Amino acid sequence: MKIKNFAILVAGLLYLIACAEKDEETMKLNDTNVPLETAFEYVKSSGGIDEYHCTLNDLTVLLMENHSAPVVTFMVTYHVGSRNEAIGHTGATHLLEHMMFKGTTNYNRDLGNDVVPTLQNIGAQINATTWMDRTNYFELLPSEHLELAVSIESDRMKNLLLRDEDRQPEMTVVRNEFERGENDPHEALDKNLWATAYQAHPYHHSTIGWRSDIEGVSTDRLLQFYETYYWPNNATVTIIGDFVKDEALQLILKKFGKYPRSPETIPEMYTTEPEQEGARRILVKRAGQTGIVGIAHKTPAGLSDDTYPIQLLSRILGGGKSSRLYKKIVDKGLATSLSIWDAPFHDNGLFITYAFLTPGTDHAKVEQIILKEYENIKKNGVTDKEVLRVKGQIRAEQAFSRDGSYSIASNLNEAIAIGDWTYYTNFISRIDEVSPADIQRVAKAYLDEDQSTTGYFIPKNDKASGGGGGGEPGNGLGPKHFLNAIVMDTPQENGGPETVTPSIAEQIVDSIPLEGLRLLTMQTDVDEVVTMRGSFLGGDMYNPEDNSMVADVTAAMLDQGTKDKSKFEISEALESVGARVSFSSDQYRVRFNARCLKDDVSLVLSLIAEQLREPAFNKKDLETVAKRYVGNLKRSKDDTNQQAARKFLQTLYPDNHPNYPEDVDTRIADIEAITVKDLKSFHKKNYGLGTVTLVAVGDVDNEQISREARDAFDGWKTTALTIKEMDVTANSVNATKIYVTMTDKTSTDMYIGQPIGISRNNEDYYSFMVGSFILGGNFSARLMQTVRNEQGLTYGIAAWIGGIDDGNDGYWNVWGTFSPKLLEKGYEASMTQLEKWVNDGVSADELIAKKSTITGTFKVGLATTRGMANQILTNAERGRSNSHLDDFPGIINALTLEQVNEAIKRYVNLEKIVFVAAGSVDDGGNPLEK
Repeated sequence: MKIKNFAILVAGLLYLIACAEKDEETMKLNDTNVPLETAFEYVKSSGGIDEYHCTLNDLTVLLMENHSAPVVTFMVTYHVGSRNEAIGHTGATHLLEHMMFKGTTNYNRDLGNDVVPTLQNIGAQINATTWMDRTNYFELLPSEHLELAVSIESDRMKNLLLRDEDRQPEMTVVRNEFERGENDPHEALDKNLWATAYQAHPYHHSTIGWRSDIEGVSTDRLLQFYETYYWPNNATVTIIGDFVKDEALQLILKKFGKYPRSPETIPEMYTTEPEQEGARRILVKRAGQTGIVGIAHKTPAGLSDDTYPIQLLSRILGGGKSSRLYKKIVDKGLATSLSIWDAPFHDNGLFITYAFLTPGTDHAKVEQIILKEYENIKKNGVTDKEVLRVKGQIRAEQAFSRDGSYSIASNLNEAIAIGDWTYYTNFISRIDEVSPADIQRVAKAYLDEDQSTTGYFIPKNDKASGGGGGGEPGNGLGPKHFLNAIVMDTPQENGGPETVTPSIAEQIVDSIPLEGLRLLTMQTDVDEVVTMRGSFLGGDMYNPEDNSMVADVTAAMLDQGTKDKSKFEISEALESVGARVSFSSDQYRVRFNARCLKDDVSLVLSLIAEQLREPAFNKKDLETVAKRYVGNLKRSKDDTNQQAARKFLQTLYPDNHPNYPEDVDTRIADIEAITVKDLKSFHKKNYGLGTVTLVAVGDVDNEQISREARDAFDGWKTTALTIKEMDVTANSVNATKIYVTMTDKTSTDMYIGQPIGISRNNEDYYSFMVGSFILGGNFSARLMQTVRNEQGLTYGIAAWIGGIDDGNDGYWNVWGTFSPKLLEKGYEASMTQLEKWVNDGVSADELIAKKSTITGTFKVGLATTRGMANQILTNAERGRSNSHLDDFPGIINALTLEQVNEAIKRYVNLEKIVFVAAGSVDDGGNPLEK
C-alpha cells in the first residue's frame, strides 16, 4: 500500500511538472494579445443570444447582455457525462466534478484562495452538476466579480490538482450522496428502471454510478478522464447578465485563449441500444409505506423532430389538473401525485409516467389505467382544445425560464447537452408547428408495449420502519439553508457616479387599495412575467383545539373548486395561459403564490380571490384530498431526515408549543376525522381581510394591479386575527442521545442542538445568526470544510436557527447525513468543531469573510421576480419597513467580533446538547446489517 501511494504521489508530481511545461508551451502557441476580431468569429444569433467561435482553440462562447440586475451568470459546459463511461468506472465523471472543487495550480487551500471560499466570500452562488450528456460548472455572482469567475474556471479547465489524498475523503462524500439516493424509494425504482430499459447504451447506469465503482475508481482513471475531455474544443462558455460584450470576450481570450485545442480527437461514444424485443418488468421491494408505478418507453434523440409532439403529449397526459391522467388517477384518490419524465437527451431517452400510490391502491389497476389512456390516444388522438391548452403552458414556461440570468444559462446548458443550443431559443416556434395528428403519430410510434419497461416499488412494512415520526413532504422540518429566510442587501460602495441605482424601498409602491389589504408592487426589467406572493393570518396556530390539521386541509381544498366554478374549470382557465397558482398553510399564515404573464394578471387575481373567498368544500373532494394527504404522510415515514427532525423538535418543545410537530399517526387520525362542516366553520372564522398582504413583482402596472385587487377582494369579510402571544416555553433539556431505528436505510440523518429561547426580534439574533453561519452556513463554513471536505464523513452538514418568527422562542441545530457505519465518527467530528466554535469563538477574518458572503448574496438572491417577491413579502410579514431591505447590510457590517462570540457562548450550552439520529441504527447507534 505504501509503495502504491508513493507511486501515485510521484505520478502526481510528474503531472504537475508536465502541466507547468504545457502551460508555458501553450502561451507560446496561443498569443492572447491578438485582436478580438481575429480571436473570435461571430457565428450566429438566436433569441437575443450571440454565439462566437474562438479561432485559437475552438472554444464556443454564448453571450447575452442584460443589465436589468447587477448580477451575471458564468457557466462552462463540458461535453462529457455518464454516457462517456463504462463498467468499472461508472460515476467517474461525477466524482471528477467533485474533485474540481479541490483546488488548482493558482487557486488552492495552500495559497489561501481555495475555489469555494474565494467565491462564496463575495456572495457568489456556485455549483456544478453532472448528467448523462454533460458536466457544467457555474457561478451566479455580483457582476463586478465576473473576472474572478472567469479566472477560476479557466484554471480548472487545465490546471486541476488531482491528488489522491483529496480523492480518498471525497470518495466517501460521494458514496454518502449515493447512499442518500438509495434511501428514497422513487430514486431506487428510477435507477433500476433505467438499468432495465437499457442493456448496451451507457444510459443503463445512473450518473452517480454503481457503489463498487465509486469506491474503486482510481485517481489515475480520473486523471485520464480529465486529460481526455477537459479541453476548450470540448466546452462551451456561457455568460448571461450584466456585462459588456467586448470586455467579456477580452476576459475569455485572456484566460481561456492560452489553452490549445486537444492534441487528440475527443473520443466519440458510439454504442447504440439494440432494438428491444418485448416488454420488460422490474420489481423493487424494500421497507416502505406506499407503492409506486413507473412505465417507461424509449423516445428518439433530443434533436429529432418527434421531440416536440412528445413534449405536448406529456402535458396532455400529466400537465396539471386538466390533464387526462390526473383526472383518472390522482383525482380519483388512487395516487397522491403523478409525474411524467420527458426530458430529451443527446441519444434516445425515456418517456416515463410515475404514479405515487395512495395506501391500499393496487399497482396493476393504476398501470392498466395508464396503458388504457395511451391506447385511447393512439386510437382516437387528442383534441384541438387540449393542444391549445398545453401550448399555452409551454409559452408561459418559456417566458418564466428567462426570469434571471441563471435560469437562462441553465436552460442553454441542457440544450448544449442535447447537441444544439438553439433548441432552447427555437423551442416555442417548433412547438407551434405541432398538430394533433403529430401527437397521435408519436403516441403510436413510441408508446409501444414491446418497447416498454414497467417498474413497481412494493413496500415491505416493518415495525422498525420509523413508527409514528416523520412529517409530510415540504413541512419545513428539513435542512433548509436559513439564508433563504432572511432579508439581505448589498450597498453599492465606490460603485460609480452620484446618480446611483434607486434603493429597493424607493422602487416599491406600497398602498392600501382596500381596507385590510396591503399591496406592494415593484416594476423590474423582466419582460412579460409577473410573480405574485401573498399571505394572511389563519394557519396552524388557529386550529381548533381538538384537531391539528384543519388549517392545512382547508388550504389544500382551496383549489378544489368554488361555489360557481369546478376545479377543472379553474384549472383549464389557468393552464390554458400557463399560469400557476398554489395555496398552502404554515404555522401562522395561509399563503398563495402565483406566476403568470402580464396579460393574464386580471384573470389570475380574480381566480385567487374567488378560491379564497368562496371555496366549494365538496365532500367527495375532501375524501380524495384526505386520501392523498394520508398517502404523503405515510410516505414521509420512509424519510430519515423527517424522522430525525421531528423527534429532535419533539424533544425540545412541549406538545402545546408552536414549534412542536405532531406525530404522523396523530395527523392522519385528525385528517380522517375532518368533515366539510369543520372546513366551513374554520374558513368562516379565520379567512378574510385584515392581515392580507399581496406582493407583485416583474412586468407590473401598479395602477392595474391595485384596481384588480380592489375589485377582486371588495366585500370580503374582515377577521380580527392577531399573532397569538406565546404562553408556553421550550423544555428545559438535558444532554441526551436518541436513535430512531429504520430498516433498509443506507444513510442516516443527525440533528444536534438545543432551544435558544429567542425570536428573530431579539437584539442578539443577528450576532448569533452570523456566528452560526460561520459554523455551518455554506460550503466554505467550518463544518463543510472539516467534516466533509477534510475528513470525507458526509455529503452534507450545516447549522442554522429555526422556529424564530412571530415571537417564537427558537432553536439552534447542526444537521448532518452519514452512513450508519460513520454516524458516530460524524457526531464526534461535529462535536469537535462545535466545541472549538463555542470555546474559542470565531476569528476576525472569518467574520469579515462571512459578512461579505451574506451581504453579497443579496444581489444574487433578488435577481429574479420570485426572489424579490419572496423577500418583500417576508419583510412585510415581520412588521419591518421597506427600508429594512436597504438597511440590512449596515446591520450586518456593524456587528463586532465581541458581539458574535458573546452570542455564541450565551446561547449554546455544550453540556445540554440534544442528539437525535434516524436510520438503520439500533438504540445504541450500531448499524443494522441488511
